[in-house]
Amino acid sequence: MKALVITSLSGPEALAIQDAAEPTLKSGQTLVRVAAGGLNFADFMTTQGGYPGTPPPPLIAGREFSGIELNSKRRVMGYIQWGAFAERVAAYSNMLWPVPEHWSDEQAAAFPVNYFTAYLGYWQAGMTSQPMWGQPSAIPRSNARRRVLIHAVAGGVGTAAVQIGRILGVEMYGTSSSDEKLARVKELGLQNGINYKQQDYEEVVKSLTGGEGVDAVFEMLGGEHTARSLRCLRDFGRVIQYGSATGKPPQLDVRALYAKSASIQGLWLTYLSQKREIMEPAWKQLSEWIAQRKLAPVIGEVFPFERAVEAYKLLQEGKNYGKVVLKI
Repeated sequence: MKALVITSLSGPEALAIQDAAEPTLKSGQTLVRVAAGGLNFADFMTTQGGYPGTPPPPLIAGREFSGIELNSKRRVMGYIQWGAFAERVAAYSNMLWPVPEHWSDEQAAAFPVNYFTAYLGYWQAGMTSQPMWGQPSAIPRSNARRRVLIHAVAGGVGTAAVQIGRILGVEMYGTSSSDEKLARVKELGLQNGINYKQQDYEEVVKSLTGGEGVDAVFEMLGGEHTARSLRCLRDFGRVIQYGSATGKPPQLDVRALYAKSASIQGLWLTYLSQKREIMEPAWKQLSEWIAQRKLAPVIGEVFPFERAVEAYKLLQEGKNYGKVVLKI
C-alpha cells in the first residue's frame, strides 16, 4: 500500500510517499480503508522529533483519519497514535466513531483530534455537564459569566473550541495573528478577538474583564505563554496546557499559582483516549450536538496526498485557517 513516511526527523522535507507493508491486526483492531487524513500541529512536530514518544524513522505519519471499515462497510472516523496517512490502517474499535450522514470524508477526518481536545478542555475546566472523576468540582460562580481565553483560535482546536463554547454559553476571548482570521472566527461565535501581533493579549483580557481575568485558558504555545496565560486567570482559574507549538517547554515559576489559587492542568488526548469512562460520555455529548447540526468541522484547505509536504509547511508557517486535510 502507499503511505506517507517520515524518513528522518528533519522536518517536512523528509516526508515521502512510499510503498509500505499492509498493517497487521492486533486483538481488538479492525482494518479501515482510508479516504482522508486530518493534519495536526503534532504531526508537524513529529517530523522534527519534537513529539513525545516518537519512534525512530522510518515511520508512517498521521494520527487522524476517515474511511470505510472493511468488515462492516460502514463509514468511520478514527484516531491512532501513528500510521493514519496510508491507504489502510489498523485501528482499535473503541477509537472509531460513525461518520454523520451529512458529513464528507474531509469533514470526518477533521473531527476526532480537534473536537475531543476542545471538549475535554472545557471538561477539565469544569464547564461541561460531564462530571469530573478524581477532580474537585469547578469553583461555583454565582451571577458570574464563565470566560475562556483560547490561543490559536483560528486553528483546528480553536475553531472547535469556539463552536463548543457557543453551545455552552461561554464568553470567549481568542488570539490569532490576523484580523482576517479573527473576523472569520467571530462568525462561529467568538465574542472577543485579539490580534496578538498588534495587541498585548494580557492587557486586552485585563481591560475587557475589568481586571478580573478568565476562568480558563486553552494554552498550546508553551514557552513564556504559559506564565502569561496564568496571569490572565481570575481566582481559582485553570490553564489547560495541551501543547507547546513554540517548540519551547512551558516556562513557569509555580509560586505564581499561589496568589490566585490557580492551577495548570495537562491535557494529552493520546492518554485520555485510552479511558472509556472519559471518551464515551464525551462522544455521547458531541454526537448529540452533531445530530442537532450545532457542530461542523471548519476546513481551511484540502491537499492531495502527493502535496503533503505543502500541507505540513502551511501548518508550520501558521497560515492555515481551521483544519488542513489530506485526501488519501
